[in-house]
Amino acid sequence: MNSSSPSAARRASARAVVVAAVVDLALVLLFVAIGRRSHDEGDALAGFAVTAWPFVVGAAVGWAASLGWRRPLAVWPTGVVVWVAAVVLGMLLRVASGQGVQLSFVIVTAIVLGVFLAGWRAIAALVRRLRARRG
Repeated sequence: MNSSSPSAARRASARAVVVAAVVDLALVLLFVAIGRRSHDEGDALAGFAVTAWPFVVGAAVGWAASLGWRRPLAVWPTGVVVWVAAVVLGMLLRVASGQGVQLSFVIVTAIVLGVFLAGWRAIAALVRRLRARRG
């Protein structure tokens, strides 16, 4: 079987979905870890989970809303929708669960998650273009 067969294409696509989902999850968790560390909130796993779950759920809803598995590496719509959902739903879920939501936190969250969730896809697109140009 050669690499251009339909099953090989499906495997590559499935791999891209898994990689993109794992990168998104890792970056959301990195955002939470940085935030907790900068506020000296410690490394307690329970506290980390309480802080992380609204943003993880928001990002997952963004994946579903954007049909992210179809174009997992696309800045638009996948990266932007995952980012906006992580921020908006993350903040709404924080409010619903009695966690704090200050304006400065919303602004920092929007900037950092935007850079993280759309940014890595933009860098990946640039790398793909540069490789295609050389190859």
